[in-house]
Amino acid sequence: MFLDNIFDVNKIKVYAFVGPSGTGKSYRAQLVAGENGIKYIIDDGLLIKDNEVVAGTSAKKAPTKIETVRHAIFIEEKEKEEMRKAIKKLKPESILILGTSDGMVAKIAENLGLPEISKTIYINEVATENEMETARRIRVTEGKHVIPVPTFEIKKDFSGYILDPLQIFKSKGAGKKPYISEKSIIRPTFSYLGNFTISDTVFRQILEYLAKRNEAIHKVSRIRVENYGEGPYIYMEVVIEYGYNVIKVLEEFKTKIKKEIENLTTMNVQKMTVIAKGIHVDLDKMKEEEV
Repeated sequence: MFLDNIFDVNKIKVYAFVGPSGTGKSYRAQLVAGENGIKYIIDDGLLIKDNEVVAGTSAKKAPTKIETVRHAIFIEEKEKEEMRKAIKKLKPESILILGTSDGMVAKIAENLGLPEISKTIYINEVATENEMETARRIRVTEGKHVIPVPTFEIKKDFSGYILDPLQIFKSKGAGKKPYISEKSIIRPTFSYLGNFTISDTVFRQILEYLAKRNEAIHKVSRIRVENYGEGPYIYMEVVIEYGYNVIKVLEEFKTKIKKEIENLTTMNVQKMTVIAKGIHVDLDKMKEEEV
């Protein structure tokens, strides 16, 4: 706790990367960060370092555009606190904040308790009008969006549709070998341009596997999975081993289910019901304990 307190957030140099929605800011974020010696990026509710999500959840996970904006500027106290703690822990020297306007990036900095913006880079300084127009057209006609992290990272958090990975060659400086920076092109959850489906069998197998690994659960009596595209609705009946706190077992199991399914399938669990239908008593074990 003492170490966190000695870090002075006011010493962080805050940069802003500003441009209208859909003009390619996220696509160019790492390039801009690299040119300015910045290791940390705040984009759509995420704190990103070196191609990795280190804190936050994607604003694109929100079901509506209004909620996406609220999430991106950290309106909720819980989201503010999570990001503030991460920043104190990671102690960045500088941060690049992405936003659609000067007011938006200033609001993000204010909500997170960061210093005022010291330098602003605008999209038209790093992209041509043709490039921005192409990005806008792709966003409108195909619903694609870029988040500056690798595909396997965004799968941990994102509930939309992962389309294609892009690989961009970047240079660390004169005389140094270039390296590949991978980005994920995604379609936000509020896009109605199409969908994909995952067989209910996949969800059932995940659930059965998790139940077998839980020593407090004797067996699964019943599983029902309904999947309407936006995410599964799960109903389970289980038998609990005697001696365990039933409520605690069910709550912890539900939390585990939600986390694993969203990690493995990138889909949000819409509703989850887990019911204890019985208690299993191991009579042989009880006799041994009595002896």
